Amino acid sequence: MIRDKGCGEIKETDIGSVKTIAGWVFRRRDHGGLIFIDLRDRSGICQVVFSPDVSGDAHEKAHALRAEYVVAVSGEIRMRPEGTENPGLPTGMTEMYVRELEVLNEASPLPYNMEEAADAGEALRLKHRYLDLRRPEMQRNMILRHRITKLTRDFLDEKGFLEIETPMLTKSTPEGARDYLVPSRMNPGHFYALPQSPQLFKQILMVAGMERYFQVVKCFRDEDLRADRQPEFTQIDLEMSFVDRDEIISLIEGMMKKLFREVLNSDVETPFQRLSFHESMERFGNDKPDMRFGLELKDMADLAGKGTFKVFLDALQSGGMVKALNGKGMAGISRKEIDLLTGEAQAFGAKGLAWIKVKNGFESPIAKFFPEDVLQAMAERLQADEGDMMLFVADKPKVVYDVLSRMRLELGRKLNLIQEGYKFVWITDFPLLEWDAEEERFQAMHHPFTSPFDDDVEKMLAGDISDKHLLSSLRAKAYDIVLNGYEIGGGSIRIHNQKVQEKMFELLNISEEEARMKFGFLLDALQFGAPPHGGLALGLDRLV
Repeated sequence: MIRDKGCGEIKETDIGSVKTIAGWVFRRRDHGGLIFIDLRDRSGICQVVFSPDVSGDAHEKAHALRAEYVVAVSGEIRMRPEGTENPGLPTGMTEMYVRELEVLNEASPLPYNMEEAADAGEALRLKHRYLDLRRPEMQRNMILRHRITKLTRDFLDEKGFLEIETPMLTKSTPEGARDYLVPSRMNPGHFYALPQSPQLFKQILMVAGMERYFQVVKCFRDEDLRADRQPEFTQIDLEMSFVDRDEIISLIEGMMKKLFREVLNSDVETPFQRLSFHESMERFGNDKPDMRFGLELKDMADLAGKGTFKVFLDALQSGGMVKALNGKGMAGISRKEIDLLTGEAQAFGAKGLAWIKVKNGFESPIAKFFPEDVLQAMAERLQADEGDMMLFVADKPKVVYDVLSRMRLELGRKLNLIQEGYKFVWITDFPLLEWDAEEERFQAMHHPFTSPFDDDVEKMLAGDISDKHLLSSLRAKAYDIVLNGYEIGGGSIRIHNQKVQEKMFELLNISEEEARMKFGFLLDALQFGAPPHGGLALGLDRLV
């Protein structure tokens, strides 16, 4: 046996016993007659001591040890001398006095200092990924990921779900430009596509009567790399038959509560808050708000229209909006700091940033364009007190939402408004379709298989592709789950009626021929007793 205990498993109850541990040399310190080594394995770190009084042979060998050598040591576990304890380590009250040392493997000089790996640069760390993954932080992430998937499997198994694998080689999807293609050796010139999602397969499973499905599945999407997007990612994917939105939401809340309690020892409050898409946009400027702090956007159009400030009036007359938020305690900032803030707003897409300080009245270059009572009404609406600064953006709705939502987050950080902890929120009642100005056609806001509200089905079936007002009013049975400002999952109730699905394709300007070619198997399945069904996919990478 190379070892009988993990480095991080040595406890005070082991004092006086002889143990054998193995791992990598993390740190080496030579203190005169004693040599100290921090030995690391997956379980943690143990301090081992080489003393010539205990073993002259082991002490002599220890002089040659270098970073990341792989060694096995046997020795007596002792209490650390008073004043040398390390309460930051689970093993910090003990140390091993080595009797035997075996070098299992040597390590070449490292390309970077393992203790300063975070400063080594991503390219270098990825080149030596095997070293990067030895870092305790990376190993904790791997262990966390394992615990989440195991608990998820156990939870869903208890709820009657079946874990079913779906094909990895598929036909191209509606977002075909983002597919990874795999050439077929047996059929030259033909390609498989790697799945962006198991969406269609899991719907087929519902039609097949599986009723409750899940899998931890790898998905692929060929798109630009961002901090929250990767070309391959893992989803906790599930689907249920004979359910409505509230049942799915309740299930996911129960699962999140269990995961956070078991993994992080954190009790998240359920039920989670819910916001409609419209309310989220109006109050926070986006559909993934961080609910750990306030600083909400306020509509100022009616008050802006009572003044003579041309920027505001022009924006309103061209169909735009004027919104504002309250910079708490910012009335004391300098003009230079205001210019920096304006520069940030412009970098986010605004033409400029208007401001009014609440400071012995109202102080601003634009204050002269508004009567005193209007300025007072603005302050009341924003709950701006003495010492605050009101910040305004006037432009097209998309620009205003985007700029102020990003400024809200930036100010939340700068003003230390963001509380510690976890705040979930569901975003519901999305538009079914959104207008793509570039392609001049409607697109599905989520995907083409999302069901409209029951009240909107008749409108949808009677709708014409040219009726932009009607199509913009259709609502989707879709829902996203957001945690601390990050969307970690989304889902919907699906269309289970063939006529409604065919109409959806028509409204998306997908011809009958194209719909048959790409989704004929689904359309056929929907005419053979498809049950009402819905589901959700959680991004495992984002959750971790």
